[in-house]
Amino acid sequence: MTSEPDWLTWARALQTLAQTGLTFAKDRFDVERYEKVREIAAAMMAAGADQPVPRLLGLFQKDIGYATPKAVVRGAVFRDDGILLVRELTDGRWSLPGGWADVNHSPAENLVREIQEESGFTARVIKLAAAWDRRRHGHFPPHPHHVYLLFFLCELTGGAARPGLETSDVDFFAEDALPELSIARVTEAQIRRMFEHRRRPELPADFD
Repeated sequence: MTSEPDWLTWARALQTLAQTGLTFAKDRFDVERYEKVREIAAAMMAAGADQPVPRLLGLFQKDIGYATPKAVVRGAVFRDDGILLVRELTDGRWSLPGGWADVNHSPAENLVREIQEESGFTARVIKLAAAWDRRRHGHFPPHPHHVYLLFFLCELTGGAARPGLETSDVDFFAEDALPELSIARVTEAQIRRMFEHRRRPELPADFD
């Protein structure tokens, strides 16, 4: 079961159909039809999210090629009994360091860079702890794209606390003293699961 509204699932499915159709369509009439489907998807999503249609249509038009999910990487870095969290500038709440995976870098390479840029600490990725479908884990608000979340356990190797361009504070928190979280990025249940993976390194990776 997903935690997102039906209208978002339907609109995303239409957008996926349109994007993939536009990638392979040869007939100009088919192209026109798929463009219309994309416009309908943008209108549905705009109505449900109370956003302007041109903004969402522009977002869809940037995606070309066969439609696939996007990937986000997050790192669970521990020191003593605390987990590393960063305060996000966008909403003032806390999250595991990480973000969108960049092209031409492995998941681990992306994550090591994100941790250093957002927190000032250096780390080594040691284990894939979870591969989750964002729709199924209570994140809010819903996202227009289909997103996979890759959570890794990491080992602290050096550095010092230093906020980055997208963060305003850096700290370590005990499992029973978590701050207000940026639910768009990470949930309390996910962080608690990272503590469990640290306590039980023999656990296999979680997945949806």
